[in-house]
Amino acid sequence: MIKDAYTLSAAEAERAFAAGRLTSVQLVQSCLDRIKETDGTIKAWAFLDPGAALAQAAECDRIRKAGLAVGPLHGIPVGLKDVIDTAKMPTERGTPVFKGRQTDAVARLVEHLREAGAIIMGKTVTTELAFVHANETRNPHNPDYSPGGSSSGSAAAVAACHVPLAIGTQTNGSVIRPASFCGTFGFKPTRGVISRDGVLQTSVSLDQVGCFGRTLADVARLTDVIGGYDQRDPVSFARPRPDMAAGAAAEAPVTPDLVWFDLPFNDRLTDDARDGFDAVLDILGPQVTRMEPADTLSNLVAVQARIHEYEIAQHQAEVFDTHWDQISDTLKPIITRARKISKTEYEDALVVKASAEQFFADFFVEFDAIIAPSASGEAPKFGNGTGDPIFCTLWTLAGLPCISLPLLVGGNGLPIGVQLIGPAEKDDRLLRTARWLQTHIAQAAE
Repeated sequence: MIKDAYTLSAAEAERAFAAGRLTSVQLVQSCLDRIKETDGTIKAWAFLDPGAALAQAAECDRIRKAGLAVGPLHGIPVGLKDVIDTAKMPTERGTPVFKGRQTDAVARLVEHLREAGAIIMGKTVTTELAFVHANETRNPHNPDYSPGGSSSGSAAAVAACHVPLAIGTQTNGSVIRPASFCGTFGFKPTRGVISRDGVLQTSVSLDQVGCFGRTLADVARLTDVIGGYDQRDPVSFARPRPDMAAGAAAEAPVTPDLVWFDLPFNDRLTDDARDGFDAVLDILGPQVTRMEPADTLSNLVAVQARIHEYEIAQHQAEVFDTHWDQISDTLKPIITRARKISKTEYEDALVVKASAEQFFADFFVEFDAIIAPSASGEAPKFGNGTGDPIFCTLWTLAGLPCISLPLLVGGNGLPIGVQLIGPAEKDDRLLRTARWLQTHIAQAAE
């Protein structure tokens, strides 16, 4: 057995399986031991069934030993955010309202994972209804700090080496920001790449699924596995998806052209984050065009908030009507405000959202990617919220593919992510650019 197998990336584990140096049971047991050792402090898991995980692993080993076909994630442990329905496991959505909730059906993405041979380890902690009220998860780098939200448990589980891969969701900044705070790769593909069937709906217009991993190749492969058309999801599209793994493995044929937006809210960056980004921009030099966009772009922040708040109040109206006493004091004022948004105001916001999508479709004719912060800086202290999502808002609204790369470190020794945003449905090109940036920054640091 490989010592400390829990530290392996998914790709490394697959190579070890193929070489006969590791079994899935050994990998899962190593991950379970790591969880037992550290999760008392980190609290990344809402549900874990070691016996079921080991049984899945034993079946994967049997299939491999029998010489049967194996999938691209055969024997690899994966964590699921606790908003994703999975039979034989509770899905409690981060709230006492759904304590003990269990369904017979599974989310479409879970079906894809099963088909690929992945081992569903359990459910990772999320914030209340995947929104603003933090739960108990701590940052693996320092438990005095937040891991971000709302995919807090998924990001923390990957960063703590509990699992090589995990799945989260993003309606504003809930994949990219936790990835930044926890120092993992976080990838949210183009809206519609991954089906949301069987995933808690907080905003039919904005909810998107994303992935966490410790390498670029791993998040690309996971996205390839769980992507696909699903007629049950109104934003799923019946067109071929980009080959994420091929994009992450490709060399950029020419040096990419990037753009940095000088947005009014850039003043929310902490000093160490600003210093880090100044250093990155200096390294990139003429490959980055600095641009001061029209005010209408930053005004999209209010548009996203209007859509998000209106839709969660509508989609979860029964929950709020019948369980108001179980809703946190953090969420109550937001829902109260949301119920005052008129249908006309909401529909006007949807029109602006569509215009933003068209703006970016035209914009990327000249640029390969936008470079931006993943978050305002290092993680905030635990108990002071889950961090500011504003550096993700515009791209999430427009449904663009985004990736956070763990390239910077702040004054407290905590990670700070660098975000790249690409054109819709050209996720492979974005991942290729991310590979280039990662290599370029590493070479400059030597």
